[in-house]
Amino acid sequence: MAGNSSTASTPVRVAVAGASGRMGRMLIEALRATDDCVLAGALDVAASPGIGSDATAFLGHASGVAITSDIKAGLQNADVLIDFTRPEGTLAHLAVCAELGVKMVIGTTGFSDEQKAEIAALAQRTAVVMAPNMSVGVNVTLKLLEMAAKAMATGYDIEIIEAHHRHKVDAPSGTALKMGEVIAEAMGRDLKECAVYAREGITGERDPSSIGFAAIRGGDIVGDHTVLFAGIGERIEITHKSSSRTTYAQGSLRAVRYLAAHKTGLHDMFDVLNLK
Repeated sequence: MAGNSSTASTPVRVAVAGASGRMGRMLIEALRATDDCVLAGALDVAASPGIGSDATAFLGHASGVAITSDIKAGLQNADVLIDFTRPEGTLAHLAVCAELGVKMVIGTTGFSDEQKAEIAALAQRTAVVMAPNMSVGVNVTLKLLEMAAKAMATGYDIEIIEAHHRHKVDAPSGTALKMGEVIAEAMGRDLKECAVYAREGITGERDPSSIGFAAIRGGDIVGDHTVLFAGIGERIEITHKSSSRTTYAQGSLRAVRYLAAHKTGLHDMFDVLNLK
């Protein structure tokens, strides 16, 4: 696939974790469509029915890359690993990446503070881009929210509403939480102290310093996020809607290209997109 590339440089060799899953397959398909990156490894859990099969078989194409549960074997030919799996698996993969000098793009969400500290420590040994959402559009939206929050720090109630498909296991979404963090930071608040995740019964009047969250789950919604700044006499809504996971895959490839110039350190999509 990349052998016919007209670029002078060697393609970046990329491994994909969770290769049999929906996001894994989207990443593999995106890699197949590029000239500057090539699929070099495919990982999945030992229980996956895809183990041993060709990673691009679902596209009707033979890549010669077999899906394996052996982390070191899956990474032996890779420059970068892209991982959208579960926190425990991602940490296990990162430990091996740090040992082998393989860089990593992490799109996994749901990390605890302790796990985030572990990632930061391992990023001193290899370069990592980590973001709760790899979509270029979502990250531009985060920048817009930062601007809006600074201008509307008083007199506006802030509510974050997110909707996802019925299979999503965590709530609020990692993207919704990131939106809350960006807004709180811009306003000089701590999200841990001002977030409200549930309302039921007689709740009393709304605390003006709070940031509210609401989560909707249903059908095949890929991901919708709306932030409402509700004032007296006006309201602003900033919305991002994903209709396909393709945006996450394309953002991930931009992160892979960004890592080419970095040997160590923990980076995010604001770094990748030069939004800081």
